[in-house]
Amino acid sequence: MDAIQINPADNVVVALAPVAAGIEVDVPGVGAVRARQDVPQGHKMATRSIAAGENVVKYGLPIGHVTCDVAPGEWLHTHNVATNLSGEVAYEYHPTHPVVEPVAPETFMGYRREDGSVATRNELWIIPTVGCVNEVARAMAEGAQDLVGGSLEGVYYFPHPFGCSQTGADHAQTRSLLVALSRHPNAAGVLFLSLGCENCTHEQVLEELGDFDPERVRFLTCQDVVDEQAAGHAILAQLAERARRYEREPIPASELVIGLKCGGSDGLSGITANPVIGRVSDKLVARGGTSVLTEVPEMFGAESMLLDRCADEGVFQAAADMLNGFKDYFISHHEVVYDNPSPGNKDGGITTLEDKSCGCVQKGGSAPIVGVLPYAGRVETRGLNMLCAPGNDMVSTTTLTAAGCHMVLFSTGRGTPFGAPAPTLKVFTNSRLAERKPGWMDFNAGVVATGERTLDEAADDLWHLVLDVASGKRTSAELRGCHEISIWKDGVCL
Repeated sequence: MDAIQINPADNVVVALAPVAAGIEVDVPGVGAVRARQDVPQGHKMATRSIAAGENVVKYGLPIGHVTCDVAPGEWLHTHNVATNLSGEVAYEYHPTHPVVEPVAPETFMGYRREDGSVATRNELWIIPTVGCVNEVARAMAEGAQDLVGGSLEGVYYFPHPFGCSQTGADHAQTRSLLVALSRHPNAAGVLFLSLGCENCTHEQVLEELGDFDPERVRFLTCQDVVDEQAAGHAILAQLAERARRYEREPIPASELVIGLKCGGSDGLSGITANPVIGRVSDKLVARGGTSVLTEVPEMFGAESMLLDRCADEGVFQAAADMLNGFKDYFISHHEVVYDNPSPGNKDGGITTLEDKSCGCVQKGGSAPIVGVLPYAGRVETRGLNMLCAPGNDMVSTTTLTAAGCHMVLFSTGRGTPFGAPAPTLKVFTNSRLAERKPGWMDFNAGVVATGERTLDEAADDLWHLVLDVASGKRTSAELRGCHEISIWKDGVCL
């Protein structure tokens, strides 16, 4: 099969492989369509005549309108399609009350902490409170590799440029994100590393932390000691001794929390990788677990796929407020809400933000939405949650980690090497990328496009890989030593 119609209401098909001009493709449910121009893989082709101004329909929803008359078989992309998006929308709630049938959870081999929380890794984390000590933290982490062994799996640091010269909400946001990261159960021990004169003071971090275990969370201010490396190694050695007491044990999959993210998307993202991830999300929710969907700007234009699935009026209102609040954020900075997709997205066949969004939200599966989290918020309700964060890959995966996600399922059609603090499992959308960048890949969902596996079969395969990763199997990013964070900045730099 060379092309696919995603929804019977669509007036386009998507090329699963490059289609040359003049070639006739037979599309189930559509019939024969002859390409008028070369149509690259992942790009769209009209199935019928579309008049100027008429909507282009994909996924059963408008993804924009044509700017000129279009004939059957014509290639549809940025040269003849424009967005329909503008500003805020008065959303209405028409609940569909989706149901995910319960399934008895399998187990994975994880770590149980004293407070009852669950971890998939047993690590020590060095968290700088200010960018000035990033290189100190790097040297400290490198110097502590002698501590790794037994059940202690790694010592990592997370550099960032903030923690000083910030004001108001920006300053508070940095502090809350760093503290939220420190609460992640994968960190058996945490060392907050300060300089001593920054805005993000030791006292502010303590206040943000509230009640905490002083045997697990430690502090070092570099200006207060003669040799910060020696002092840091001594603290890390104590944390390491405590961390080695933990051993993996069987834990129900119902206690897993998984983040859902895409980046470097292409025209196959919404056909292969994202629907596969969505089915894995449903599998997790069916087992009593939790998944978290973010990238708010990449929900614009696809809101109806999500909002009617909200569990109640309160969740709907919180989700609608988050969506319109993010649009206000764009407008307040004199930016249009549809300033997306990226050049790479367009090369891969994504034409408008609505096109991107409709593919993006496939990662959310079909489960009811039970909660809406603020930036740096933490999961409190089991099931599918929405999280407020931008689409930027590193910012959103950092926020997913801070929310408590044990791993992130990250789909990509262009490829990307980075990894979040939580294990970041890369799901490729197409086999061509899998052949070109195997060292960046954990799972190839391109087998759906080639017909080697159905969506359900690929989801079963990915679910088993998820349990393996939760049990300690290293992701490609972990094997390459990629553990990175980025903090959402909005305000003034002093």
